[in-house]
Amino acid sequence: MDKKICVLHVAEAAGGVERYLETLFKYSKDKVENILVCSQNYDYEKFKKLVDRVIVLKMAHDIQPSSDIKVERTLRRIIKQLKPDIVYAHSSKAGALARIADLGLNNKVIYNPHGWAFNMQQSAKKKEMYKWVEKISAHFCDKIVCISDAEKESALREKICKPSKLQVIYNGIDLEGIKKTAPMSRAQLGISEDAFVIGMVGRLSKQKAPDTFVKAAKLIKEKIPNAFFLMVGDGELRDQVENLINQYGLDSSFLITGWVDNPTAYMKIMDVGMLLSRWEGFGLVLPEYMACGVPIVATDVDAIPDIIKNSVNGMLVAKDDYHEATSKTVFIYKNFKMRLYLINVANKCVMDNYRGEFVAQNSIKLYNKTR
Repeated sequence: MDKKICVLHVAEAAGGVERYLETLFKYSKDKVENILVCSQNYDYEKFKKLVDRVIVLKMAHDIQPSSDIKVERTLRRIIKQLKPDIVYAHSSKAGALARIADLGLNNKVIYNPHGWAFNMQQSAKKKEMYKWVEKISAHFCDKIVCISDAEKESALREKICKPSKLQVIYNGIDLEGIKKTAPMSRAQLGISEDAFVIGMVGRLSKQKAPDTFVKAAKLIKEKIPNAFFLMVGDGELRDQVENLINQYGLDSSFLITGWVDNPTAYMKIMDVGMLLSRWEGFGLVLPEYMACGVPIVATDVDAIPDIIKNSVNGMLVAKDDYHEATSKTVFIYKNFKMRLYLINVANKCVMDNYRGEFVAQNSIKLYNKTR
């Protein structure tokens, strides 16, 4: 029997990256020896069932020189000790730490930014800094995985590396796991059975535009009296979001769940799922909505139009345009045939393009080509 290829994964950011890794490990564990070095933010007990070994390191999300140097030194010792065939770094912070830690060691290195930091809305100075960090760091890895065509186009436009170093592997979801997930009980959540539930799954952060969601909710409630709004997630803007909900008098029509173990259980009770991001490397929640049979309203930014075709498998709206988000939601509410059409096309789309098995198969091909 052939020896399994050994891949040491390094991950700091949780959330979408964590869900991505769950799916990748589930569908590759029979052919790959996966070792995970993750931050304290991960549910590492869960990952012990999915990988051969889990190592937890305390990592800061922002730049902290003294802490980062300690992590790099520890990572270097781990790499030297375990001698993996491939070091696979996930997201920008882990990407920097792992590539520095591996300098001069005889390993192949793959990097997946899971969305370029320089595409975020921020000052021109910060954007330029992130571009140069990525350009310099690109010399110290063998392959860079882009999670969408838009991400590859961004890298080429900014001349991050040679085109031959880039490999597109679309994000995928665990369809089998989603199918087995039981929906949450509306009664348990205090939502009436006849409510029209509009949901948003994601971090309450500037990127995911929860403020736009609440502004749209105010207008939607005026047009759909039985509308109820469900925000699945948490984040640094939670206090601001709650203040806005209170200001609009929507308290009795809103629920913010905080972080939950299985967001798809909540998606299954939604009548519309929104992703109103201001920038987006992929948007893993989109195929998850599709798999749960939830019609989608999403912003026409970055990688989202690669996934959502307007009026075909979802509805696209302009960034920050809560009026348009309102009108598209009301249109779905009033047009049952259109709702069914969007759901049916989306279901075929996710089956054909975004299965977790595809992520694992394409990743294993990349490992074998790279080592």
